[in-house]
Amino acid sequence: MTEKQHITIKGVKDGLIFLLDDNCEFSALLDELQYKLEKSHQQLLTGPIVHVQVKLGTRLINEEEKERIKATIRQQGNLLVQTIESEARVEAKPEDGNNIKLLTGIVRSGQTVEHDGNLLLMGDVNPGGTVMCTGDIYVLGALRGLAHAGFKGEKNAVIAASLLRPTQLRIDDVISRPPDEWMTGDAMMEFAFLSEGVMKIDKMTQLQRLRKLPVLFRA
Repeated sequence: MTEKQHITIKGVKDGLIFLLDDNCEFSALLDELQYKLEKSHQQLLTGPIVHVQVKLGTRLINEEEKERIKATIRQQGNLLVQTIESEARVEAKPEDGNNIKLLTGIVRSGQTVEHDGNLLLMGDVNPGGTVMCTGDIYVLGALRGLAHAGFKGEKNAVIAASLLRPTQLRIDDVISRPPDEWMTGDAMMEFAFLSEGVMKIDKMTQLQRLRKLPVLFRA
């Protein structure tokens, strides 16, 4: 192993935190992770089930890289990966009217994700976290923070989430009423949209009535 350490492992009350360097090559990160689990930290990582939080710093990873990290950690039988989080602030350049950015991770309190276009976030937006897009926002997870869609004047933008429990929603310049005035009982698979300048909530199955959905995946 080289002298440069790219991974720091810390013990916390609920298990372990793996702090991963966000500047080195991804392959070097995996090599060091493998080494630490098999050699230098073998004694620490034995015994009963240990919950692991992986923190990526400002590194953004795709689904394949995320699975490679999980697979490497799972080789140590007692380790259970709970979260893989990035602190990155995203500012993507526009491509075309239907472009959609795919991100994986958790937007935590104090963090902002900003994108020019449509955004699909596979993860949660925690209270105090913010997601801003010039287009639509789709959250495959819990939306508990602030989401602002169409922030450059797109009144037809929507905000959709697997669990819609935000602190605040904004579409264009329209701000939602206090959540307790409009949130439904289950808040599952819902989206927000503007109708005659008023923000409304409906089930995701009705989204196709408003427009043709963007293509998220291509063969």
